[in-house]
Amino acid sequence: MDQVTQEDAEFLAGRLLVAMPGIEDERFERAVLYMCAHDAEQAMAITVNRPVEGLTVFELLDKLGVRSEIKTQTNLVLMGGPAELERGFVLHTDDFNSPDSTLALNDGLALTATRDVLDAMGSEIRHPRRAILALGYAGWGPGQLEQEVRDNIWLVCDADEELLFDDDHEHKWTRALAKLGISADHLSAQAGRA
Repeated sequence: MDQVTQEDAEFLAGRLLVAMPGIEDERFERAVLYMCAHDAEQAMAITVNRPVEGLTVFELLDKLGVRSEIKTQTNLVLMGGPAELERGFVLHTDDFNSPDSTLALNDGLALTATRDVLDAMGSEIRHPRRAILALGYAGWGPGQLEQEVRDNIWLVCDADEELLFDDDHEHKWTRALAKLGISADHLSAQAGRA
């Protein structure tokens, strides 16, 4: 097994991971993940194309007792990843900021995992311009993600707001591949190295 050193590691925070066909973990089949954090010790991402069937943001806010001024929210809650499924994470534009709990990310984005962002999502005035609410996250330990990328489990592409935040979850995977100039029809389900 190759060892990744600090010098040759490419950290992927702010980029998208796109699952290759044939990924062995069905939780990530055709998944698109936004890399929130990545360094030599760990990596953390939110899946942006896996809606929790039939659960809207408005319904979840209501279940949590968050008063919402916005009654027509049809955005679905997303399954952010297999870790800490009981915990919510909001990936949003940086026009919302909670000084003690918002993590600034790349390209005008931020991540908040506290109640104040839920209150803001229910507010007509404080609502972030764009946001997704996800339950759970995907995480990797030291060198694990780097090895998976070398093993062709994931492709990497640039993120953009439309791909991250629009509600066309069914086509995000093929759209992410298209950003790389790849058609899903031409991909092999065989992972590995040449």
